[in-house]
Amino acid sequence: MIEQAAIDAHGLSAEEYRRLVEILGREPTLTELGIFSVMWSEHCSYKSSRRHLRRFPTDGPRVLQGPGENAGAVDVGDGLAAVFKIESHNHPSFIEPYQGAATGVGGIIRDIFTMGARPIALLDSLRFGALEDELGRPTPETVRLVDGVVAGIAGYGNSIGIPTVGGEVAFEPGYAGNPLVNVFCLGVAKAERLAKGVASGAGNPVYYVGARTGRDGIHGATMASAEFDDSSADNRPAVQVGDPFMEKLLLEACLEVMETDALVGIQDMGAAGLTCSTCEMAARGGTGIDVDVSRVPQRETGMTPYEIMLSESQERMLLVVRRGREAEVERVFDKWDLHAVRIGEVTGDGLLRVRDRGRVVAEIPNRELADAAPLYDRPTRYPAYLDEAQQLDLSALSVPPDLTRTWLDLLAAPAIASKRWIYRQYDHMVRTNTVALPGLGAAVVRIKGTGRALAMSVDGNGRHAWLDPREGGRLAVAEAARNVACAGAEPIGATNCLNFGNPERPDIMWQFVEAVDGIAEGCRALGIPITGGNVSLYNETDGQAIDPTPVLGVVGLLEDAGRVLTRLFPAAGLDVVLLGDAVPDPAGAGGLGGSEYLKRVHGLVRGRPAAVDFDRERALQRLVVDAARRGMVCSAHDCAEGGLAVALAECCIESGGIGARVDLPGPTASNDGFDVVRALFGESPSRIIVSVTPARGDELLARARSAGVPAAAIGRTGGDRLTVSVAGDVVADLALKTAEHAWATGLTRHLDPAAVEGSASWESAL
Repeated sequence: MIEQAAIDAHGLSAEEYRRLVEILGREPTLTELGIFSVMWSEHCSYKSSRRHLRRFPTDGPRVLQGPGENAGAVDVGDGLAAVFKIESHNHPSFIEPYQGAATGVGGIIRDIFTMGARPIALLDSLRFGALEDELGRPTPETVRLVDGVVAGIAGYGNSIGIPTVGGEVAFEPGYAGNPLVNVFCLGVAKAERLAKGVASGAGNPVYYVGARTGRDGIHGATMASAEFDDSSADNRPAVQVGDPFMEKLLLEACLEVMETDALVGIQDMGAAGLTCSTCEMAARGGTGIDVDVSRVPQRETGMTPYEIMLSESQERMLLVVRRGREAEVERVFDKWDLHAVRIGEVTGDGLLRVRDRGRVVAEIPNRELADAAPLYDRPTRYPAYLDEAQQLDLSALSVPPDLTRTWLDLLAAPAIASKRWIYRQYDHMVRTNTVALPGLGAAVVRIKGTGRALAMSVDGNGRHAWLDPREGGRLAVAEAARNVACAGAEPIGATNCLNFGNPERPDIMWQFVEAVDGIAEGCRALGIPITGGNVSLYNETDGQAIDPTPVLGVVGLLEDAGRVLTRLFPAAGLDVVLLGDAVPDPAGAGGLGGSEYLKRVHGLVRGRPAAVDFDRERALQRLVVDAARRGMVCSAHDCAEGGLAVALAECCIESGGIGARVDLPGPTASNDGFDVVRALFGESPSRIIVSVTPARGDELLARARSAGVPAAAIGRTGGDRLTVSVAGDVVADLALKTAEHAWATGLTRHLDPAAVEGSASWESAL
């Protein structure tokens, strides 16, 4: 008889336990209780989110595999598929930053090669608390988390030989108690040889391959389905320990086996370990599976069936092999010096049967366990804070007296400043596929053996989603796709990572539902299918939830890898053209609501983010992709955090950069005095800065008019200064080297002060 304390400790409600007993027709064993607890956890079952995720568009002419498998896949021509997905490892990274981030990288890599794809690129999307408190004092805890997470990502990716080629990072007070570590991976596979996580064919043997099982990671899925509190540090044993060198061997061995037809199905032992891989593979195949845990290779003595089934030790896979081909598979894994142990077989009775030296310790119907987990329609409630937070009266604020200084201050803001301190720790050139270097725009990698390339971007803005979750979701889709288009690539597929607080709180659930609807609207409008993703809930500590943070990963295809664009102006004497509105509409604060300017200069997170018009966004992206394909433009960069002024600076500042003089049309007059501020720092969407040779400028403007995209030539590249005028009057002017110094040291001065000691501050140059 299971005691109530044990039921509570496993995170099952009274109704869930009653349902469990009904399914079994009896009281569960302890092993069965543990199996149900992890499979019915939020992390594995998506019991609060499944009904809402169904609203995502998942079909498209290029989609080869949508949601439901280890990763999604899209057709990229020449019989090849791009396989990609994004996952979170938030809770483990807070408890143990290095291993939490490292095993997050390892887990997403396995999701990709489990599909039969060779991983070729990693991106990360990170959120941490503020680097300074309200009094300007450093926050050592944030620095510790950043150090550990970045080192963990670098340590695993560099060791296994997969480049980390891009990403994003933000710093906001709301993430102080709950950082976000989302990792994206992309691989390439032969489209006809995509592998599936399915167990079929009664009598086919089931193999355990990879590392030995230990006690690390037990209840990792359960931990990821609960809030943090003061005792969360005690969960360190639930954080897995990674070994990238073991994973490299496992990757090569699995890909070699997949070149044969000896494999029926394969799945990573990720969340919920052996439990998840066995029951999910069998459920997909409509079969049963019978395993004996005493045969599982173990690195610790005295492990119980409960511990073996729930362990989340890393670098392990479950294989279903065609009967009669066992020796062939075993030879491959022996060649790579890996365990390949037959632990059971596929059955036809639909049951997950777990034995220990022949004795049955668990017997559960697979479908009820994997596919019939509780499904909740959580109540939603409009948040009490929102009406007040969305109010923004600019007339109550003062316009900064020195816009040049404001410009520099924004360039030095951690959210905008150079992320070189982070990406220099990553080996981004390994495997020699990288076309665009980190920090220059969307990540781009070539598809070897073809003339094509793939562009990738991960984007999301928690401030926007906190102020308007639906618009925040829409904007995340638009910006991720726009970044890919700025590289010259056509967006062809997306994955998402939805990071939110406790779904049992109606206001949090409302945020989630609104964001999902916004993402669905954006993906449908731009014709970008969602091929899979991840939901991470319960991201809060002591009742303080993170900002709702939907992160979108978008993949785009370039037919000609030689036509890749970056953000940098490549030469002097080029025309600078703004595609999109040069004069922000003062309605809705003209893009100042929820902006980096408003937060940095006035200390406010208020207003509404500017709404995206998807008809215009779609036309803009198609225009830029077509212009890149024709070789018409020389560079492209979208206007996002910090607005037009920051985007212009980012087009210029890099070692040996080229300056520019820009003259914007006079803004629409308003009563609040913020006309010029809106023009420089407003974050209105659907705007891209391109450079074009004077000989082709008129052609570009004509194509923009034909496409219905507002466009204007606003300046010329050259010189060693950045000068911005409005209607002929200079409003901001600075030396290029001053701008670059502010931008280059904005993050480093917090994370590695010694690296900037002794150098003159950018303030001294004013």
